[in-house]
Amino acid sequence: MRAKLRLIALSVLCLLAGTGIAQTATSHFDPAHTLFNFEMRTRWGQRVLGVFPRYDGELRVLPDGRHQVHIVLAVDSLVVGNSERYTHMARGERFFDAARFPVVEFLSDPHPAALATEGGRLRGRLTMHGISRVETFNVMPATCARPGRDCDVVAYGSVRRNDYALDGWQFALTDRVRFTMRVRVRQEAP
Repeated sequence: MRAKLRLIALSVLCLLAGTGIAQTATSHFDPAHTLFNFEMRTRWGQRVLGVFPRYDGELRVLPDGRHQVHIVLAVDSLVVGNSERYTHMARGERFFDAARFPVVEFLSDPHPAALATEGGRLRGRLTMHGISRVETFNVMPATCARPGRDCDVVAYGSVRRNDYALDGWQFALTDRVRFTMRVRVRQEAP
């Protein structure tokens, strides 16, 4: 799940960086087109897919023209597939512990606006389960001239669960969590 958060933050950053909205200090994510997913594997090779449907995110254009992405994912909204049981387990104290750690947060390092267009590596601080670490996500090259507006900014990456003390169900789940982010910003009224 950590990887998913990283991936989400990276996608958001890339998406916002390529929007061509340098005159705007802050742009918020468009909920109609933004998605934060995660994937884990069981020790038997099965995929476990999940999503964070509730989040807050924005792209900031800094005074020097670089961009910075800030993402906050609501852990109590996390959904694992169509399974109420797996969803409850993931939100529970042996995994994400939504009661004690209600959010996963990513704040990217300032980066060039071209990252959303050209793709590349996005670094930033991921905070999950009360632990903060620097992580890196991969931003995919854009598929349109205005990424984040006319097409999604897509980013992905993975994190180790053990780095964030997400050590529940080690007998059943591998240590890696892959995050994928598809981000667009809202079209601001002129």
